[in-house]
Amino acid sequence: MQEGAAGNAGSGLRVAQKVKLSTIADALGLSTATVSLALRDSPLVAEVTRERIKEEARLSGYIYNRRAASLRTSRSGIVGVCVHDVMNPFFGEILKSIEDELDRHRQTFILCNHYDDLAKQRSFVDTMLQLGSDGLILSPAIGTPPADIRLAEDNELPVTLIARTIEGSGVTGFRGDDAYGMGLAVDHLIARGHRRIAMIGGTQFTSTGRDREAGYLAALKRGGIEFRPQWRLEGPRDRHSGFDAASQFLAIEDRPTAIVCFSDLVALGVMYGLSRAGLRPGHDIAVTGYDDIDEAAIATPSLTTVANGQSEVGRRAAGALLERLRGAEAGEETILITPELKIRQSSGHRDFDS
Repeated sequence: MQEGAAGNAGSGLRVAQKVKLSTIADALGLSTATVSLALRDSPLVAEVTRERIKEEARLSGYIYNRRAASLRTSRSGIVGVCVHDVMNPFFGEILKSIEDELDRHRQTFILCNHYDDLAKQRSFVDTMLQLGSDGLILSPAIGTPPADIRLAEDNELPVTLIARTIEGSGVTGFRGDDAYGMGLAVDHLIARGHRRIAMIGGTQFTSTGRDREAGYLAALKRGGIEFRPQWRLEGPRDRHSGFDAASQFLAIEDRPTAIVCFSDLVALGVMYGLSRAGLRPGHDIAVTGYDDIDEAAIATPSLTTVANGQSEVGRRAAGALLERLRGAEAGEETILITPELKIRQSSGHRDFDS
C-alpha cells in the first residue's frame, strides 16, 4: 500500500492521481456519460444512483474540473455579485436568497463589496469579464453611468440589478417599492396624531434615496401637512451616522415629535442617540425604520419598520439572470416588490397629541 493511501485509511478516503470519470464509472459498472450527468445533478439519473456516484467520487478524490467544463459548455458556472456593503443585514438577506437560487442550478458566485467606490466596482466587473463569468447581479455604486452596464452586456456579461436601478441601463432591476413603503410609515405616524415628522438618512444620488424621500413628501401632502426643509436630514445610512444625526435632530427649532428613517440601521443609531440624550424612543419621540432586518424585532424598544421584501428581491433577481443564461432577451424594466408595515413599540402605543 502506498504511503498516501495508508495515511488516509482511517478516514475511509482513497488517494488517487488524476482520477477520471472513467475511474468512477468502472468502479460502479456504469457509463462515463451517466457519471457525468450525475455529477451535474441531472434529473435523467435516478436520485439513488446519483448519490452512489457522488459518494464514489468523494472517496476516490475526484475533483470537478470547472475550467475543462467551461471549455466544453462555454459556461463557467460562476456569477459575480456586487453590492455596496455586505455588513448591512439588508444585503445579507438578499445574498442568502441569491445563493439558494443559484445553488439549485449548480451556479456559484464571487462576492464583491464596492462601498460606493465606482473604481472598485469597475475593477470587479473587469475581473468577471476576464474570468468568463456567466453573469452579474449588481447593486450599483453611486454615480454608475448606464454606459458601464451596457459595456458589460456588450461583452456578453448579462447584468441584473438589485436594490438600486439605473435609468437607461437597458436591463431589469428588482427592488422594493420604496415610495409606497415610506408612505406607509408616514401615514402610520400621522394616524397616531403626529403633525411634525422628520426624515433622517438617504441621498438624492440613488434611486432608493429619491423614492423614499418622494414617499415621505407625498404622505405629508396627503395628510395636509406642510413640509419644512429643516425636517429633512439627508445623508446618514448606518448606525454611527444615525447616532450623530440624533443631535442634529434635537437641535431643530420646534422639534418634530416623530422620525422616519431611511433604514433600520439609521433608525437604531437614532434611537441610541435619543437614549443618550435622556429621551425614550417610542415614548418621547416616535421612530420608524425601513427594511425589517432581524435586529428590528428584538431592539429595545422593538422597531416599527417597513419589510422591503429583500428575500424576494434576491430570489427573483437570481432567477431572472438564470433566464438570461437560458436565452431570454434583455429589457429595461424595474420590478417593484410591495412592502409591508411592521408596527412595533418604537412608534408608540397610543395616539400622540402634538
